[in-house]
Amino acid sequence: MATPIKRIEKDFLLKALYDEQIPVMYITGRTEYILHLKQPAKSDVTFKSDRPIAGLKPRKKMDLMFDYKSQVIIFSIEAVTIKDDIITALTPEYLFKNLDRSYSRVSHPDDLKVQFTFQGDRYSLHYPKVQEYESGNAGDFLSNVDPKNLQGLIDQMASWIRGYASGYKMVIFKEVKPTTTEERIIAETGKSLYLPSTLANFPQADPYPKKRLITEEIFRRYMESTGVDPQYLDNAVNRFVKQKFDSGFFSDAWVPILFQEYVIGYIHVWINQEGKLPFDYNMVETMYQFAKVLAYSLKINGYFNSGRIKNEPFEGKIMDISASGLLFAYPHSGLSSALLPDSELAVRLLAPRRNIRATAKIVRRYKDNSMGYFGCRFLDMAPEDMRFLFEYLYGKPFTDTDASFVAGQV
Repeated sequence: MATPIKRIEKDFLLKALYDEQIPVMYITGRTEYILHLKQPAKSDVTFKSDRPIAGLKPRKKMDLMFDYKSQVIIFSIEAVTIKDDIITALTPEYLFKNLDRSYSRVSHPDDLKVQFTFQGDRYSLHYPKVQEYESGNAGDFLSNVDPKNLQGLIDQMASWIRGYASGYKMVIFKEVKPTTTEERIIAETGKSLYLPSTLANFPQADPYPKKRLITEEIFRRYMESTGVDPQYLDNAVNRFVKQKFDSGFFSDAWVPILFQEYVIGYIHVWINQEGKLPFDYNMVETMYQFAKVLAYSLKINGYFNSGRIKNEPFEGKIMDISASGLLFAYPHSGLSSALLPDSELAVRLLAPRRNIRATAKIVRRYKDNSMGYFGCRFLDMAPEDMRFLFEYLYGKPFTDTDASFVAGQV
């Protein structure tokens, strides 16, 4: 994600644009224009282009880019007045650095058609949904169990749990909805609620690379979202843990069962008798893997078939495109709700003289009232297709310098 530049640094960069006459690049209609700041930036900016910009009209947004000491900076302006090669606009509110893309964005060419197809199966289900999820296959976690044998899987899980816990319960959110605090927070976050000891508190940090645990900070934010006044949060957290201890629980864990972006249920394990060691991270990790395999078993047994989305090509509205990725919009629907970060799409770029096939990975998404917006990074694009796309979008040859700039990012 690009980083907004703070005001003092922004003012410094705008001053450098004029003082050092740093070239600013603007690409439109497969043509590159070079702009220079004509006078110091104040409440407005005045640029002089190397030639009149074809088709530029007042109120049109211009996405600009420049390089300052090997740091690529981008910003947007809206043209206020245009006279030949002179453009004036209000001074940009934000400049951005640390870009997540290798090449500058351009408007979608009119003669380019783009088709998407899901990689793998996707579903639209009536379960609680999380915004991010950890993708991956169940793998070979369980041995000597046919994944189609759901009961055999549950029996093996129960046998393993008996060696570590006093008891367990498994709940699927099919006929029931999340109601308790534990159920609601794991359904909202998709993370495990883990209390190694009810004489202590929630974990302060999450050791997993892709975060899986409800830390004390996450629990506090959740309690605040339910209406707890900030000045009473400490008391609410302590009271929640104490109620566990008063009910006879010494160690407690609630692990969500995740299927793609859906929390389809959970496995609750606990210790309420003396003589057993408290749960540790290894135990929680094993339960997480059990839950992953359980979800895989439910899938191959057809449990989710009624919600399967037809794996057919679809077209989104291309907002902008670069040689390394694109941004597209799609109306809110069951399909768009399944387009989550890390999802991979097969993409076909149909240009007048060439069809390009690649994989596009969704790296970010956001939405407004009617549309979802999805930023994608191209993967697995053949070198000759990359060269063609670059020259097609930017209207100039693909040089060795351009090739060395490829970082695999949007």
